Amino acid sequence: MNHLLPLFRKLPESSNLSRRDQICEVVSAAISARAVSPHVPLPSCRQMAEQLGVSRNTVFAAYSRLIDLGLIVARDRSGYYVNRDILALPERPEADPAGDEEVPSPLKLPPSSLIPLDNPLDWKSYPYPFIYNQIDPDLFPVDDWRECARLALGRKNVKLWTGDSVESDSPYLIEQLRQRLLGARGIVARSDEILITLGAQNALSILGTLFASFDEPIAVEDPGFFGAFNAFRMAGNSLVGVSIDREGLIPSAIPDGVKVVFATPSHQFPTMVTMSTARRRELLDMAEMKDFLIIEDDYEAEMNFQARSSPSLRSMDANQRVIYIGSFSKTLSPGIRIGFMVAHRDIIREARIVRGTMFRHPPSLIQEVVALFIRLGYFDAHLRNLERRYKRRWQVMRQAISSHLGMLNQFDNKGGTSFWLTGPEGFDASLLRTRLSERGVLIDRGQTYHLDQSRRNGLRLGFAFVPVEKMEDGVQIIAEEVRKLI
Repeated sequence: MNHLLPLFRKLPESSNLSRRDQICEVVSAAISARAVSPHVPLPSCRQMAEQLGVSRNTVFAAYSRLIDLGLIVARDRSGYYVNRDILALPERPEADPAGDEEVPSPLKLPPSSLIPLDNPLDWKSYPYPFIYNQIDPDLFPVDDWRECARLALGRKNVKLWTGDSVESDSPYLIEQLRQRLLGARGIVARSDEILITLGAQNALSILGTLFASFDEPIAVEDPGFFGAFNAFRMAGNSLVGVSIDREGLIPSAIPDGVKVVFATPSHQFPTMVTMSTARRRELLDMAEMKDFLIIEDDYEAEMNFQARSSPSLRSMDANQRVIYIGSFSKTLSPGIRIGFMVAHRDIIREARIVRGTMFRHPPSLIQEVVALFIRLGYFDAHLRNLERRYKRRWQVMRQAISSHLGMLNQFDNKGGTSFWLTGPEGFDASLLRTRLSERGVLIDRGQTYHLDQSRRNGLRLGFAFVPVEKMEDGVQIIAEEVRKLI
């Protein structure tokens, strides 16, 4: 028996790799850990096949692949051995596990002091994950995306993404945004007025850095998007909160002396109310009168189930005061990490420089795939499917909330993929969250969305990842725990 066999007891569990590639994974890991000597043969194809419960052909294919990669070599009548050249590389020094604990942090504003997104890493294992920023992977158009990726990887297109683009973006993606997505929101923009980002959060970080040299604070909705709070604070900006009502941000509540106002007019984050057209005009007039800029995060603008989408602030702005932010995180996938910013060309020029200090540009290959996805009509078809499927979930979720959570105050909304609820004074949604997690239900606690973290009576229920047939049962569990706390 080969004494190396115990190193390869079983293949990785829940792997998305083929059996061949799983064998390559375990063997290469053993080589990297220097657990295999170049003087001792690896288990034969027969031995490895019996050990792992696979065919000899599968093991042979794995060994052949490892030979192609230069990790192992085959010797006539002797077997397979680790390539000596691989083990000739310098060893990695072992880290001292206690070293980090002995030195206090030198950071004055550690990121851990910001508002955390504290959902568990294993949230998918919960039966009822009513949390924000997730999509149903079953709705992702895998075949269409794969086709676009195949085209982008074709030899004709390799030159588009293999080189260093310095700080420029894909002209094909910029053109598709101009023609298709921005046009649908009533926005007319030139190429030099658009910047590609790694999602909306990255756009906010860029803008936070850009405006940090100003002395005036940034005004934000309260409750509002904690990601914006964190991005602006991390860059050194001070923040002031602006109250909201059932039409969103209240322009008259914006204090004097602010340099920028951050708003989510399409679906206010987190209440999901839509700002009326009259309120939007009032906000634009206020920006002109008080001389401030507006950052418009067009959050879930496509998800309107009872009314047509309202015009974007940017489309109504005649004075170039609105900086528009969009993203594919909700319409495609948050894992793709592609967003965009539209603003006055001077702002975009400066924002591009700031982006260049973080990274030169988003991955060119992903930009080309997204451009093809839009250009070939797949995005429009996918959006229609999302609207249809999410509308059904929104209706079921809304009815379940009305039936079981009438003891809480619900903000009326006309779309989006979540609901905002508030309890009476003294109601603690953080405690509710803890109790629900023990019953397999996850919710977003409301204090995360407030500048004042002591405000605990709100909660947010996202439903994009929860199947329709499980919604009412999950909401019933929430109602049972709410009654115990009121």
